Amino acid sequence: MSTLPAAPPQITFSKLWWLWLPLLLLPVQAVVELAFPAHSLAALHSEGGPHETLQTIILVTAFIFAAKTLIVMKPKDRPWLALWVGFAALCIFYVTGEEVSWGQHLFGWVTPDGWAEINDQQETNFHNTSSWLDQKPRLLLEIGVLVGGIVMPLLRRFAPGALPARFAAIYPPDHVWVTAVCMAGCKFGDALAESMGFNIFERVSEIVELYLYWFVLLYILHIYKAVRPARAAS
Repeated sequence: MSTLPAAPPQITFSKLWWLWLPLLLLPVQAVVELAFPAHSLAALHSEGGPHETLQTIILVTAFIFAAKTLIVMKPKDRPWLALWVGFAALCIFYVTGEEVSWGQHLFGWVTPDGWAEINDQQETNFHNTSSWLDQKPRLLLEIGVLVGGIVMPLLRRFAPGALPARFAAIYPPDHVWVTAVCMAGCKFGDALAESMGFNIFERVSEIVELYLYWFVLLYILHIYKAVRPARAAS
């Protein structure tokens, strides 16, 4: 069985993906918030709006590359890494299904009466039936992005011995810090503004979700690019 690398694989990404696009989202959103009245902003943030559509596209892309990672890697050589990627693929598939209410937003079927009574938005999904299927998993993802995108890059720079080398294959790359910082800035900045009696964004949760899903996509692409050369060279 092959051993895991002692340090995270050095995978290069275009700055367009990890730097410019995450940074560009904020001024674009600011222009949209200033240019459109409140009722138009509500429509833009509704199901089927540009934010929801972009979130779904990002998630579908992440799932495709997670599946491709499982195909090109050798699970028997690194079974725990295959399990990790497989678990990530299942989570991405579930979140994607939830985002489109398992097809309801695409095909427009009517929610059954019994399900509508327990779903606070009358949709055919699970996350609107309980905080344990909505806020709690989202909080875990937010913590993961903060740790993987901010804490771990700082540790690699100032205290590299604090990170066990045997798990290097699943550590997020350093360049995801931009997306993580943007997510944290939106979330905590809006919370601070709300405590002062105003909001920065009409629906900051949609912006935060874009950053969360973009982080996941960059992370999956990193693992995919890391295992693909190993497969091609074998």
